[in-house]
Amino acid sequence: MMKDCKTTQARGLCQYFEKEELIFSNKKVIELGAGTGIVSILVALLGGDVTITDKPELLNRIKRNVSFNIPSSFKPQVKVRALRWGLDINQFPSDYDYILCSDILYLHGSIPLILETLLHLSNRNTIVYFASTMFYGQEVTRKGHVTLSQYFKTELVCRYDAEDVNVYRMLLNTANTAHLPNLYRRGWFHMRLDHSKD
Repeated sequence: MMKDCKTTQARGLCQYFEKEELIFSNKKVIELGAGTGIVSILVALLGGDVTITDKPELLNRIKRNVSFNIPSSFKPQVKVRALRWGLDINQFPSDYDYILCSDILYLHGSIPLILETLLHLSNRNTIVYFASTMFYGQEVTRKGHVTLSQYFKTELVCRYDAEDVNVYRMLLNTANTAHLPNLYRRGWFHMRLDHSKD
């Protein structure tokens, strides 16, 4: 069921990009917790230079989905890399134009790690698109959004009632990030997607 929820939120984010006719040409994009990679695959097809990230054990699935769905002419602009929130962040730059997140707020313990990762990857011009749901419980989702809103200006830009999916647009709140605490350890519907673990 978690896989279905993840795919629902990813598709909600894709629907929003399609509805708004967003173009990612010549934009540097990273996705956190990509799952199947559907969001990043769409963004790559819309011209983005995309880094798709997730846990190391999920990368083979993402690579297969990239192979299935990305034409060879687009593949040079797609990278698949491991990123464990809060642990591997220094291997990544802070110059992304867009950060994409769908269904990554599901454990209380991951909230400070997600925040630390977003803060490291962001600059004052970075736009974060964040899709979430109450599927995992109102408390963890609300706590996550309250925490992120302390450091990011957050706007609800779209809601899909039938799927219970909210899409947020977030920008770094530079006034609140001047003295950061050390948070360390605290047609795309028809894509062929592999949901297996390896």
